Amino acid sequence: MRIGVSLQPRWPIEDGTAVLRAASHAEQLGFDHVAVGNRLLDSGFGLDTDPLVLLSAIAGATKRLRLLTSVLVAPFYPALVLANQAATLDVVSGGRMILGVGTGWNPYEFEAVGVPSRERGARTDDHLAAARALWTSRPADYDGPFTHLRDARLGVPPLTPGGPPVWIGGSSEAALRRALRYGDGWYGSGVDAADVLDVRRRLHDLAATPAEAERLTLASAAFLTPPGFAAVAQAPGRPLGGASPTAATVADALEKLGEAGLSVCTLWLPLAAEDMEKAMEWIASEVLPRLA
Repeated sequence: MRIGVSLQPRWPIEDGTAVLRAASHAEQLGFDHVAVGNRLLDSGFGLDTDPLVLLSAIAGATKRLRLLTSVLVAPFYPALVLANQAATLDVVSGGRMILGVGTGWNPYEFEAVGVPSRERGARTDDHLAAARALWTSRPADYDGPFTHLRDARLGVPPLTPGGPPVWIGGSSEAALRRALRYGDGWYGSGVDAADVLDVRRRLHDLAATPAEAERLTLASAAFLTPPGFAAVAQAPGRPLGGASPTAATVADALEKLGEAGLSVCTLWLPLAAEDMEKAMEWIASEVLPRLA
């Protein structure tokens, strides 16, 4: 299993390089990826940046680390803008980008960007289909409910053939159908082994063929407060390793997720920014060596 960390804490604004140092430290410790969420308005509890902008800076501060949007709200971005920004990050990172996307939920943000929230699913499908057309064809033609392209040549072709991997967030039937139709992977939140097995079953039920479901990468965020650290934000899912986690219980939970079919796990640490690097060190020294 590939293990990454979310850069979710609210980093000190007076030190704009703190989050870059944390990402560099995650790379040095051997983590697979870092993840950045997508908010436009102040949430009051975490990092509220544009993920593509921040991950571009992280790309310049690292060499190996994969870069995950977890998740980018696709309806906020016009399809052409989304396709070009993602392709740009794919190029400048040397093909390290993973585009995790979702439909979003915050009605205030949808109102602020002038996008009806009732259209968020349809717009997500439209934007992903248009982006794929732009990444795979030069020129590209596409006709959708919100995007129309004729002989369009994307300003920056992606480095990764066919564009960066797209992971679709959500566990609704619509999200799973979206993953099968437009995605290279499925991205969950706070799942346990039983949840992963259930998602695999549902994907197989919805897929036209077993191979269509099996091709998807199964990834998820997991919420972890390491022992000795105080959480400053409420994790939105069950804690990894139990209410009082130890290195052994966290490793055991990760092993069970892997046995169920999860191949990538992002550790969401609801800690103060100043605790992040020490927490990553604990995971790297105490948890990761226990994994097969």
